[in-house]
Amino acid sequence: MSVQVPVESVDVAAYEIPTDAHESDGTLQWDSVTCVVVQVSAGDHTGLGYTYAHQSAATLIADKLADVVIGRDALQTGDAWAAMVGAIRNLGRPGIASTAISAVDIALWDLKGRLLDAPVTALLGAFHDGVEVYGSGGFTSYPVERLCGQLAGWVEQGIPRVKMKVGRDTPADPERVAAARAAVGDDVELYVDANGAWTRKQALAMAWRLAEFGVRWLEEPVTSDDPEGLRLLRDRGPGLMDIAAGEYGYDLPTFRDMLAAGAVDCLQADVTRCGGVTGFQRVGALCDAHTIDLSAHCAPSVSAHVCAAQWHFRHIEYFHDHVRIERMLFDGRPELVDGCLVVDRSRPGIGLELKRADAEQYRVAG
Repeated sequence: MSVQVPVESVDVAAYEIPTDAHESDGTLQWDSVTCVVVQVSAGDHTGLGYTYAHQSAATLIADKLADVVIGRDALQTGDAWAAMVGAIRNLGRPGIASTAISAVDIALWDLKGRLLDAPVTALLGAFHDGVEVYGSGGFTSYPVERLCGQLAGWVEQGIPRVKMKVGRDTPADPERVAAARAAVGDDVELYVDANGAWTRKQALAMAWRLAEFGVRWLEEPVTSDDPEGLRLLRDRGPGLMDIAAGEYGYDLPTFRDMLAAGAVDCLQADVTRCGGVTGFQRVGALCDAHTIDLSAHCAPSVSAHVCAAQWHFRHIEYFHDHVRIERMLFDGRPELVDGCLVVDRSRPGIGLELKRADAEQYRVAG
């Protein structure tokens, strides 16, 4: 008879952390980021998971998902995941419900690793010892001096690729990109992210303009809701510029449809949005089937674990806000070495511990 370890409790709290400066991209502005943290306990162990979402995700977890998970075998993560997906059928899968499922699923995988005394990378079957990152921030709200200083700072840390935001003031973008290129030098890969701010024809014109500065990655030049527009950019844009999108994918059909449309050169997925570790693995399988690389959107401390187990993997977005917040909230983060995140395999599960006293001042729910 197999041993079962029933889940005993699910606890959740939301923490809202002010940004260190006003931030904006091509379509949004913000002054704080909310991290919803889940802790799932079974057999004298507690697993930790999290998502970046509105605090309403915490309410959904407490009111809808906790009872679905409690009592299930903590070692059967797939069973709990499927039950959560079924439980939110009438709430709608994309959006808050999927972020809530993601946070609980990550906590369940962390718990499983702790129960088995193994890191999640080992449970998944790692392909990579370390996973490459790119520095990400470069907000449109930054003065040019701060923009250039941030990008150059990542290069000084040994990260050979960096990304900045564009699209809020399109006429000014070429000048800002030129300044960024001068700051990081010619040997660093320069990426830009428009966050869906442009029309198709604006995007196509800007792609060719930005290619003059050696931009190698153009993310969401048009909205991800327009896969035909993304395909247009991929087909008619500069040959050495990859088109990327997918960070707002919440369920598998979204990723399937984007790949079927030939919309991207590199697909993105966010482990804290797409269904957690379980969902991210499924997206990775789609990428394998299409021989398309997968790039992880943000949440570097948990992304490092799941990305090590992805075959057609490219890199993780080492996002300024999330790097800062994860330093504030968690111990046991992966170490940055020569532009790669390296998981400490002596730590079971995801390896993170919540710094409760430090986090308490930011608690807004739970």
